[in-house]
Amino acid sequence: MRRLDAKRLFDLTLTVPAFVLSLPLQACVAVAVRRTLGSPVVFTQERPGLDGRVFVMRKFRTMLEPDPARGLVSDADRLTPFGVFLRSTSLDELPTLWNILRGDMSIVGPRPLLVRYLDRYSPEQARRHEVRPGLTGLAQVSGRNALSWEQRLALDVDYVDHHSLGGDLMIIARTVSAVLRRDGISAQGSVTMPEFMGSVEVEGN
Repeated sequence: MRRLDAKRLFDLTLTVPAFVLSLPLQACVAVAVRRTLGSPVVFTQERPGLDGRVFVMRKFRTMLEPDPARGLVSDADRLTPFGVFLRSTSLDELPTLWNILRGDMSIVGPRPLLVRYLDRYSPEQARRHEVRPGLTGLAQVSGRNALSWEQRLALDVDYVDHHSLGGDLMIIARTVSAVLRRDGISAQGSVTMPEFMGSVEVEGN
């Protein structure tokens, strides 16, 4: 069996029971999001997947809608304490299990970033799209949002070159540990990672 086929079987073996067992919890989180942040409950956004093909990723909503009249402009303004809790516990990621069942994503792989970043990668950094994006990845267990963009993208390519099912199991175990410790949730001075504008080497080409 090819490595990618084995990885897909591995994803389904873990995700099908996880999705079913998490449905009551997902229902509770959905009700809490509806009461705290309003509708829509699920945030959807186009992200590049395998070979750069775009898919719609689903997560629980963690931010209020932009409203300059109420001072809700930046991500920091719009992110509520409840949203911070969802992100720090990764409960906002539960709907993403559906993307894994559909084959848009894997459990482990480079995190799917924004579509507008596609033309900002160097050829080496763009290799992160040679595998399905993941719910968690090598970069997430090696510092998560506390890493620089160059460090994160280098780890993504390292994963593409060296991934294995045994390595995926280790990354899953380290992810559970990182979530429990709530390590590396945000970049320093930002509620999320700052926007990726391209590496210096790319800009100089």
